[in-house]
Amino acid sequence: MKEFPLQIHTGLHGKCHLQGIAVDPVRRYFYYSFTTELIKSDFDGNVVGSVRGIVGHLGCIDFNDVDGKVYGSLEFKHDGIGQGILKSLALDTLPEEGFYVAIFDVSKIDRMNMDAETDGVMTAAFLKEATEDYIGNANGRKHRFGCSGIDGLAVGPEFGKRNGAQYLNIAYGIYGETDRTDNDYQVILQYEIDAVVRSARPLRQANMHRSGPEVYRGKYFVYTGNTTYGVQNLEYDSATGDWYMAVYCGKKETFPNFPMFVIDGTTPPSEQLLIGFSDESHGHVLSLKKAGAFHPESGVYGWQFPLGSTGIASLGDGRFYISEPGTEDGQCFGVLRLYRWTGIAGHPFVLETKD
Repeated sequence: MKEFPLQIHTGLHGKCHLQGIAVDPVRRYFYYSFTTELIKSDFDGNVVGSVRGIVGHLGCIDFNDVDGKVYGSLEFKHDGIGQGILKSLALDTLPEEGFYVAIFDVSKIDRMNMDAETDGVMTAAFLKEATEDYIGNANGRKHRFGCSGIDGLAVGPEFGKRNGAQYLNIAYGIYGETDRTDNDYQVILQYEIDAVVRSARPLRQANMHRSGPEVYRGKYFVYTGNTTYGVQNLEYDSATGDWYMAVYCGKKETFPNFPMFVIDGTTPPSEQLLIGFSDESHGHVLSLKKAGAFHPESGVYGWQFPLGSTGIASLGDGRFYISEPGTEDGQCFGVLRLYRWTGIAGHPFVLETKD
């Protein structure tokens, strides 16, 4: 078993909190998303370089073993989250609203404060479907499916299979309004990775491009009940074949409002009537793993594990890095700790005590 540090401190990185983490176990690098910048460090915790100049919300990230690049969800919007970024960066205006997959050529990150627009290290592909759901209306409400944008992102196989071609999966952020019933599913778009890469272009935030994949491969729904801003971090684990979703807890009293859910990776999607919609909407629904804690009134399974919403990365052998955010002297940091999955309802992850 490869040696991995039991704990890594990200260092202090500005006023925006940690959003996601990724690991390259072969070249032995960690990557951290701090909302408006990407940080690269080695396995000793030394920061190797960073990419700045992002005037949007860089969320969950994942390292793609096949091409050696880091993919991240990137959203530009003018709601409360966008206004918070505007304030933190001391800007006057925000770019045009829209949602993208950011692709980082991390082999080029070799110094601090590289520019996302001009240093040739980042491209981005526009996600038309997510953007249209965000600006669209359904069931008499703004934001189709409660879409607040995108956040969770992970590379993995086709749902229901353990092997085969790898795809890029992007989960919606979901507004947590408690007075609507069409926002109780997590929504995941799946794309051919090559289509995303071919359509990606350098991003000029003063003049946003709209180049992206023409079609998505699939649109999937997971019935979890209410959450606050949907899937914060999505992660595929090849050891179990399952998909982990860390969220900010919801507030509807009719649901258990778990902070973590797991999609059963062995069960293919099935077409179903979507619950809570005023019309006869159908969708391809994924199944939660029948483990952990069960809420019989809603039929929802999940875990009361409080971490993961700011970063979770599987090593593919039953171990995960999970981040804990913090602040010091007005700046944000994260501590990554090495855990092992147990699946036990009360404590599904336990800290590793040796590397």
